[in-house]
Parts: sequence; structure tokens; C-alpha cells
Amino acid sequence: MKKPIALVTRIDRADQRAWANILAGLLPESEIVPFHEMNDAQRDAAEIAIVANPDPGHVAALPSLKWIHSLWAGVERLVAELGQAAPPIVRLEDPELARVMAEAILAWTYYLHRDMPTYRRQQEAAIWRQHPYRRPGDLTVGILGMGLLGRAAAEQLTAAGFRVTGWARSPQQIDGVDMVSAESGLDRLLRTSDIIVSLLPLTSETRGLLDARRFSSMKAGTRLINFSRGPIIVDTDLIAALDTGHIAHAVLDVFDTEPLPASSPFWQHGNVTVLPHISAPTDRNTAAAIVADNIKRYYATGVLPAAIDIKRGY
Repeated sequence: MKKPIALVTRIDRADQRAWANILAGLLPESEIVPFHEMNDAQRDAAEIAIVANPDPGHVAALPSLKWIHSLWAGVERLVAELGQAAPPIVRLEDPELARVMAEAILAWTYYLHRDMPTYRRQQEAAIWRQHPYRRPGDLTVGILGMGLLGRAAAEQLTAAGFRVTGWARSPQQIDGVDMVSAESGLDRLLRTSDIIVSLLPLTSETRGLLDARRFSSMKAGTRLINFSRGPIIVDTDLIAALDTGHIAHAVLDVFDTEPLPASSPFWQHGNVTVLPHISAPTDRNTAAAIVADNIKRYYATGVLPAAIDIKRGY
């Protein structure tokens, strides 16, 4: 008899069915069943839940649940909604996701490095004016968050010739990267970087991290890329810094509320590039293969994959 695995999501049914079909092909010894299709016996027997923004009540309705595998890399919403008593949560760590994120960071770093926002404004005003070229080595890119995604981004940026400073929670060493940590390291990164990239997880410590005080500590003309989570930035403080020109431009892919409301001042701000959360979409095939491999190893060994620290939130 196949072991039931619950697929618990709040994504649309067509997307959920696509995930279920791929996972079923990779886990033929298991039965991948969307929660709403499970009978009482299947819910009682399921030891594993594969989730994407699940309804907490549906997770709670699986009494034999031993662990949860997220289909997303970010788990802060999952932690917040399931609480400290949740079963162990395994986040998705997909090298393809890291590659795509690093690709996006390099692309948008070039966008800022080569003054694309300035040339766009000049085009709108029919202004023909050339600006001096700067070599990548003349700029420092500061990366906030040096996990899998940050490391991949740093590798791409250093290969392109940029100087890179990376800030991590605890001291690390990464070849070719000026690594800093703690509050003093954060202060140094903010003071010395020309472009700052946020890849931080959203936790109680990082919520509102980039506020008026920290914006004021940055170089005049600093540019910002936020590809992590919207609440890491205090929106009103960022807009004030953009209005004065102290922050020259912000590329924003994540927001407090998504989709971004039409009333948001970010839409019309001349020094903001708004993206609809597209910096690193999950690749369904590579992600499903990683989830399936983790589940196969668990069934073969009885050992759970490495889970997040639920108190830290990642």
C-alpha cells in the first residue's frame, strides 16, 4: 500500500495539480494527494506534508504529521502561521533557484551600474547626453544575507569584476568577498557600498532593518536592490530618502502587500523600478526533484532532512 503524502497549498488548483503530477512521477512508491482530495484515513496516515502557503487548519488536521517540506525557499509566512509548535520544517534549497537569483542580481546591478534609469529619463525628455563610464571594479556591491542565494550572487558579481562586501549573521570567509558581520559590519557595509542588495530572510530582527537611520548612513547616491522581503524596508523612510536623492534609485521586487496596490507611491516615483516578484521564480521540475530526493532518503534511512531553526525563522 502506498504511503499518502499530503499536498497542502493555497495556490490555484491547476498549479497544485501540476505539482502533484510531477511529484507523483518522482515518488511512485508514495501517493501524492492534495489535502482537499484526502479521505479521513489518508489524513490520519500522512507523515509528510508538502506545502506552499498552506492553510494552518489543514496542517493541523494531519494528526500523524512528522515533518513538512516547503516548496518555497522563503518560510517566514509558514513559521508565522504555524507557530512554534509546528513539526520540523524543511525549506527548499535549490541550486537552480540560486542561479536564477544570481542572474537577476547581476542583471539589475548592471542596470544601475550603466545608468539605465538616467538614460530612460533622458529619452523621455529627448535629451542626448553621455555620462562617463565606470568600470565594475570602481564600485562596491554590498550583499545583505550570505546564504545560498547570497553566495551565488557574490560569485557572479566578483566574476564580472565588481568589488563585493557580504554581511552575514555570524562571521564567515568566502574567497573574493569582503565578509563582515554583527552591527559594526553592517554599518561598514552601508557606509561603503555603492549598490546594496538585500537577500535577507524576514525575521523579527530584520523587519524594518533598512529605516531612516540606516538610509542616512549610506553614501549619497547609493542605489538599492530588494529581492528579499518587502517588510525589511520601511517604505516611508525609503521614499523620503529617494525624494532627497540620497538614495539615487531603488529596484524593488518585493513589497509589504502583493500585488502592489495601485495607490502605492512606488508606481509613479521616478527613482523606483517596480518588478512583480519575478527575480527568482521556482523551477517546478528542479524543485520537485529536490523534494522527492529528500523524501526518498527519509523513507530509506528514517532520518529527517535538515530543518529550519523555527525560533530564528529560517
